[in-house]
Amino acid sequence: MSSENRLASLAKHNKVEEFRELSWEGDFNDYLAIIEEDPRVLRNSWQRLYDMIVADGMEEFIDNKKKMVRYNFFSDEREEGASAIFGLEIPLMRLMDVFKAAAEGYGPEKRIILLHGPVGSAKSTIVSLIKRGLERYSRSPEGRSYTFEWEHLEGVLDGDDIMPCPIHEEPLHLIPLEWRSEALKELNVDRGGHWKIDVKKDLCPSCRFIFQRLMLHYEGDWEKVIQNHVKIKRLIFSEKDRVGIGTFQPKDEKNQDSTELTGDINYRKIAIYGSDSDPRAFNFDGEFCIANRGLIEFVEILKLDVAFLYDLLGATQEQKIKPKKFAQTDIDEVIIGHTNEAEYRRLLNNEFMEALRDRTIKIDIPYITRLDEEIRIYEKDFNERAVKDVHVAPHSLDVAAMWALLTRLEQPNRPNLTLIQKMKLYNGKSIPGYTPDNVKELRKETKREGMDGISPRYVQDKISNALVSREG
Repeated sequence: MSSENRLASLAKHNKVEEFRELSWEGDFNDYLAIIEEDPRVLRNSWQRLYDMIVADGMEEFIDNKKKMVRYNFFSDEREEGASAIFGLEIPLMRLMDVFKAAAEGYGPEKRIILLHGPVGSAKSTIVSLIKRGLERYSRSPEGRSYTFEWEHLEGVLDGDDIMPCPIHEEPLHLIPLEWRSEALKELNVDRGGHWKIDVKKDLCPSCRFIFQRLMLHYEGDWEKVIQNHVKIKRLIFSEKDRVGIGTFQPKDEKNQDSTELTGDINYRKIAIYGSDSDPRAFNFDGEFCIANRGLIEFVEILKLDVAFLYDLLGATQEQKIKPKKFAQTDIDEVIIGHTNEAEYRRLLNNEFMEALRDRTIKIDIPYITRLDEEIRIYEKDFNERAVKDVHVAPHSLDVAAMWALLTRLEQPNRPNLTLIQKMKLYNGKSIPGYTPDNVKELRKETKREGMDGISPRYVQDKISNALVSREG
């Protein structure tokens, strides 16, 4: 095959039409037509997140006479189960109830979602799945959203000719708040979709500055400002490109700086614009800014320095951030953190963190207590396809899973019930004298079951060590 043929053979995998669709650009009038056709593009971050998970489907089943829901999204079928979550249906149902209440506007949208549990209980995996899902969903027709940029500024304003909105705002923010509600009624944007459309946020300082200057230039003619200087663009979430998805990880005290969340002054641009109070001389590139319209993850959130607390509380309750030297700025994003038990106990004992506790919804993510689900974790990594040159004795993974589970279960209070029997009951086995109602009672009697014990990660490490051991 010639070099040209090789190139052509590779090029056929390139999806040109998809690229063009994702790179769509148009004017404000085109965007209004899109809204009328599909008002879902106006969903807020919580609504988009909930719809994304539900879009993959749900499966109802009965466990010990209790109606349960399994969300296919967390099975990670698109990646062949590479990051699948096993045996956590109840915690995930609780998490989804919070997402739904937030999407309805019932209050959780003004809270931090805190995933709390022992090490290795899949907290970070859950958040990672959601972040990857948002990236994928934003590329689909159902999950599309849009932002805008300013163009043709040369001759009207000093500086760059093109300036994107630094926080990827909703284009309808360009409609002044004074008459926006009337405009939305005229557009009739509430007619499609099951969520209430609420566009009450204002422009960021940078866009507000440009908008006001252009309004002065055109003597208050809003239509000319929009027609001549606004370009609408498709918004694609990407953690790597820092668009719509942010991640913040605490560092040591000397290297922590709250401007990492809200942005900082660009001193090079002060020479262009003449003042550090000109919003165009400010980099709105903190994690809160770049995560607008999507999600921000706080890794080990309770290790944050107190200096970060004020920004976090404002972003949570008021859904606003306060960049240095500028007015409070509206944001729209899901805030998820995760932490282990030691850090959470410290939070409970720290009276200075009471405000944070009050703005937190804690979701416990325990270890698995069902044997079949624990076995699936190890079979995913140590199946016949993954382990080719080493013989794994039959039932080795079953025994490893059984041992891990027994370290997590609490001793039953029933004198005629052993820990092994309790494990079998939890796994759906039948034991004479015990009904599904008895199993529910057994679970209710426990205090910390699943929050202590051996993590799957420890077992995986020991199995991998055994597989590569040089000893005979």
